[in-house]
Amino acid sequence: MIPIIRKSEIDGFIKKWKNRQERPSKKVRSVVEKILHSVQQKGDASLYAYTLQFDSVDIEPIGLQLTYAEIEAGFQSVSQDFLNIVRQSAENIRHYHEKSIKTSWIDKKEDGITLGQRIIPLQRIGIYVPGGRAVYPSSLIMAAVPAQVAGVEEIVVVSPPNQKGEIHPSITATAHVMGIHEIYRIGGAQAVAALAYGTQTIRPVDKIVGPGNLYVAEAKRQVFGICDIDMIAGPSEVVILADDTANPDFIAADLLAQAEHDPSASSILITTSSTLAQQVRHSIAEQICSLSRKKTIESSLKTWGGILIAEDLSHGFELVNTLAPEHLGMHIKDPQTALENIRNAGSVFLGDYSPETVGDYWAGPNHILPTNGTARFSSPLGTEDFLKRSSLICYTKTALQKAAEPIIAFAKMEGLDAHANAVQKRIN
Repeated sequence: MIPIIRKSEIDGFIKKWKNRQERPSKKVRSVVEKILHSVQQKGDASLYAYTLQFDSVDIEPIGLQLTYAEIEAGFQSVSQDFLNIVRQSAENIRHYHEKSIKTSWIDKKEDGITLGQRIIPLQRIGIYVPGGRAVYPSSLIMAAVPAQVAGVEEIVVVSPPNQKGEIHPSITATAHVMGIHEIYRIGGAQAVAALAYGTQTIRPVDKIVGPGNLYVAEAKRQVFGICDIDMIAGPSEVVILADDTANPDFIAADLLAQAEHDPSASSILITTSSTLAQQVRHSIAEQICSLSRKKTIESSLKTWGGILIAEDLSHGFELVNTLAPEHLGMHIKDPQTALENIRNAGSVFLGDYSPETVGDYWAGPNHILPTNGTARFSSPLGTEDFLKRSSLICYTKTALQKAAEPIIAFAKMEGLDAHANAVQKRIN
């Protein structure tokens, strides 16, 4: 059962919570480093060997890349209802992300100086889509749509195959709906390596996005700098801030929804009401009985869940900002006004009728979010993550002559005579 954390225990709970995503062990780092090096040196042969080792399937006879016929077969095998849901979800997400697109600008001044910024989309990106026990076509949509809105021309999908060498049809069908037809049946750290370094079959990408297991996350960490990555995502989490006006059944349902992801997922309620705390615990005990992932939920709630009793709402805001959660639900009397007190949160759900689930699949904002307190300094995945900026500078001769003296003085102050000379030669 989810524990209730009293005031004297809160600091200890938060300290433990912040350490739940520790740096991978030396063994994990070493294994990933070996895989990356092998793929970089041996290319496709290494991908075949690791897929046989980790996924128990020999894909060499059928090749790494799915054929168009395979993708079409996946598309034909799913229901029309599923395809309609995917299309509408993608449309909602596209509409939201189109509002945040950035544009280039030029500022021409009368003194002969032109400054500007050129916004350019990345050329080629790779999306990692997990496979195995759970399949997440929603993550494919969330990664692909903002890239397409940004103007990325080439989008590649990698996903681990089953023991028949197949990718789950919901993934191939979703990719087909999105107009993505470059799909590779590889997963794990070896897939990240292939995207970063390239192989005989797979051309390297500019950026890798999408969630994965511990080895995938560590591989992304190690290839950063060879290419860009979205983030190092940890176990998922939700924090709900509630007062005595909240509905305990709604809160319990949201905590359970988060906990079913993974035993390492975290569900936290911060409330000013001891009565509500007990009501939520009771509702959790009732609702959990009918859920298919009961064991996973129980493990998550017991290990990483908690009901924190805050002194008042101001204390609650302080705790939220300290935790900087991936998802924040605000079940309080006037959440929109209270929002000004929230500094750190990946995605905020306002009011009783805005469950996290609507953000996971439907509303439009991205569900690829900063975890484990990183919302203090990072943001949800968006169109800007697939754009880069180039600065533009143009000086006329007259403009350079006017600015030459302080520029030359600055260069000489730093002991860079050649820098000073590059200006001096132009104004002589």
